[in-house]
Amino acid sequence: MMTKPLPSELFRVVDANLNRLREGIRVIEDIARYVRNDKELSTALKNLRHQCRIDPIESLLISRDSVHDVLKATIPSEMERTDVRSLLIANYKRGQESARVLEEIGKLLHPQESERFKQIRYELYALEKQTLLSMTTLI
Repeated sequence: MMTKPLPSELFRVVDANLNRLREGIRVIEDIARYVRNDKELSTALKNLRHQCRIDPIESLLISRDSVHDVLKATIPSEMERTDVRSLLIANYKRGQESARVLEEIGKLLHPQESERFKQIRYELYALEKQTLLSMTTLI
């Protein structure tokens, strides 16, 4: 992704959103795999998660400052999960939002990378619809 110089303050934004994107997908993937025993959805999510990368990673790691993150503390709404369905919704939204940020920042750097994150976002929309509409119970 790093084909043009990126303003250094944006490296941290990219790093945080790339982590959020992969983490959100991983939560959904593990629910599909271990709770729902859904091989097809688990595989689709795993493949999607593996597309969530930016090379080289060193610039992102150098910019990482999780110790001084001003919003590191958990806010009450982040603790409001009532069931598996609410976990799925929260993590689909987390992934979609992060993919959108990466798509927008990618426009500054490399249109093909921006397009990849757009496709990831749209795939998450489709998987969210498929997953939530197929749930007959709230697990």
